[in-house]
Amino acid sequence: MDFNLTSLSFLNESKFNSIDTSKVYDIVIIGGGPAGLTAAVYAMRKGASVALIAKHAGGQVAETSGIENYMGYRYINGLELVDKFKDQVLHFTIDYDEGGEVEAIEDEGIKKVLLKDGRIIKSKSLIIASGKRWRKLGVKGEDEFIGKGVAYCSICDAPFFAGKKVVVVGGGNSGVEAAIDLAKVAKEVIVIQNLDKLTADKILIDKLNSFTNVNFLYKTVVREIIGDSFVKTILIENTELLQKSEIDVDGIFIEIGLVPNSDFVRGVVELNSNGEIIVDCSCSTSARGIFAAGDVTSVPFKQIIIAAGEGAKAALSAWEYLLNEE
Repeated sequence: MDFNLTSLSFLNESKFNSIDTSKVYDIVIIGGGPAGLTAAVYAMRKGASVALIAKHAGGQVAETSGIENYMGYRYINGLELVDKFKDQVLHFTIDYDEGGEVEAIEDEGIKKVLLKDGRIIKSKSLIIASGKRWRKLGVKGEDEFIGKGVAYCSICDAPFFAGKKVVVVGGGNSGVEAAIDLAKVAKEVIVIQNLDKLTADKILIDKLNSFTNVNFLYKTVVREIIGDSFVKTILIENTELLQKSEIDVDGIFIEIGLVPNSDFVRGVVELNSNGEIIVDCSCSTSARGIFAAGDVTSVPFKQIIIAAGEGAKAALSAWEYLLNEE
């Protein structure tokens, strides 16, 4: 096999193969989160030839500390749930590639998936389940200090800030979850919210309020991130009083939402104003033979259980499409 299996070392290699660029697959799935992995199971159960391309197996679930609302589990952490998804996929034989990045797709009857490394994967149908990525603040110093105090994943990076003073930007579910993760290890956590209140679920807000090392700055935004070799200070502004001030910090976690990973399909399928792929009730896009599922789509309520269900639906719709095309 000619691809890197580092992150999947626990899997049985006999169960999957590298993707064959000379082959025309029945279904190619782009994305390795709950939607993509569920779609793979449903497609393979139908007997379809399937290839799955995942930049990062597990998607956002792999970066989630705790899950309490996925049926069958009172509590499970994200990596454990991803492992269970992968294990179920591996009951079948699948052509799989982790780490490959999709640059574009072409729809000329036979669908073509163009990877950034130059490979072209061909298929009769596509399921796009590419999920979302972290939204950036877009302020001076943000890109400069990524990995040097600027972070987007508390489950990944919280341990590096034990005993430190950190800021979390964002008062929604992701921001409050990050603040909870950090409050367990950090000396002080400051939550910055541009609104006058937190917008996370009440159960999360109540949990965050149980910590004594967490403070809040409302109606406040970050204007600049400052440092030398590492983040030292952030410049903030109170949007009501129009007053600017500086806070000395050891790190800043940016948790202000997500952006759909849909750039590679622009011009091929229809997107909404948020960049999400517009789908109907059968997960069909505006392009015949191309389906989409999960957080990259216009389907409301971005939840693991919904993404998995949409992945199943997309696979069944793709199979029905293939039968009708014969």
